[in-house]
Amino acid sequence: MMRTEPTASTFSLRPATPNDKVFCHELHWRTMRDYVEATWGWDEADQSQRFEAGFDPSRTEIIEQDGKPIGMLIVDRTTNPVRLLSIEISPEQQGLGYGAAIISRVVRESAGKPVWLQVLKVNPAKALYERLGFVSIGETATHWQMLHGPLREHSS
Repeated sequence: MMRTEPTASTFSLRPATPNDKVFCHELHWRTMRDYVEATWGWDEADQSQRFEAGFDPSRTEIIEQDGKPIGMLIVDRTTNPVRLLSIEISPEQQGLGYGAAIISRVVRESAGKPVWLQVLKVNPAKALYERLGFVSIGETATHWQMLHGPLREHSS
C-alpha cells in the first residue's frame, strides 16, 4: 500500500500562544532529549532554564493535524537566508511526511531566498534535509550547518 505525503489539507500551522508552552516543552523533551544527551549530556535544570528563556510564542508556530498539535516550527523569515531555527514533530507522527511537507512549504514560501538550518550531528534528520535539497555548508563541533538554494555573495 502506497503512503501519500501530507498535504496542506492534512496539516495546518497556527501561531503559538502562551497556552502552548506546556505542549512545546513536552514536545521538545520527547523529540530532542536523546540527541542533547548524546551531544552534551542531559541536565534537567539547565534544559528547563534554557526552555524557559527561549520559549517565545510570537515566533513559534504550532503544527496541527485535525486540530490537534503534533509539532512546532520556528522560522525567521526576516533574514537572508531565511533561518529555519527549529522543527519538532511528535515522535508518533515522525516518518509520515509531515517534516518534509512543512520544510518544503518553508522553502517555497521563502520567495527565492535561500533557507539555512543547523542540525545536531547525532540527529538522523540530516538525511531528510539532504533529500529535500539542503547541502552542508559548514560545521561546528556539534552541528552541521546546511543551506537550500544559492547563497549570493555581496561584493562591495
